[in-house]
Amino acid sequence: MLHTFFNRNYTNTQVDVVLLMLRIGVGSMMLVHGLPKLEMLMAGGEVQFPGVMGMNPTLSLTLAVFAEFFCSILLILGLATRFATIPLIITMLIAVFVIHANDPFANQELGLHYLLTYLALLILGAGKFSVDAFLIRNVEKQQPKNSLK
Repeated sequence: MLHTFFNRNYTNTQVDVVLLMLRIGVGSMMLVHGLPKLEMLMAGGEVQFPGVMGMNPTLSLTLAVFAEFFCSILLILGLATRFATIPLIITMLIAVFVIHANDPFANQELGLHYLLTYLALLILGAGKFSVDAFLIRNVEKQQPKNSLK
């Protein structure tokens, strides 16, 4: 039993399942943050959102909605996963180090958790249980075999 907990040998399938769980879990949780921002953006009227780095509040909110809502959907699907993590990483960097820069660590912690997860997904990709993997498999099937390899 003890050996099981200290085992360092993982199958590719185990890693792919963990990547799937991370994508769906973190993507779904971030949607909870992005949906109210999308509703605020669609409501019209004066936007009550911090403008960052010289941007007006509406542009700042639009970029946050793009990352937190639309990129989270891409993440859940595993579609353009590495590209989708980039706006999410930027959004979390701004949230932690600009918006909450002077706040206590407890207010920065959630953003840091998201940031670390997005960095892992940027490095590892979506895994085989994703639209990305499906598309790559189909492209590879259509590629002519090169006999000079």
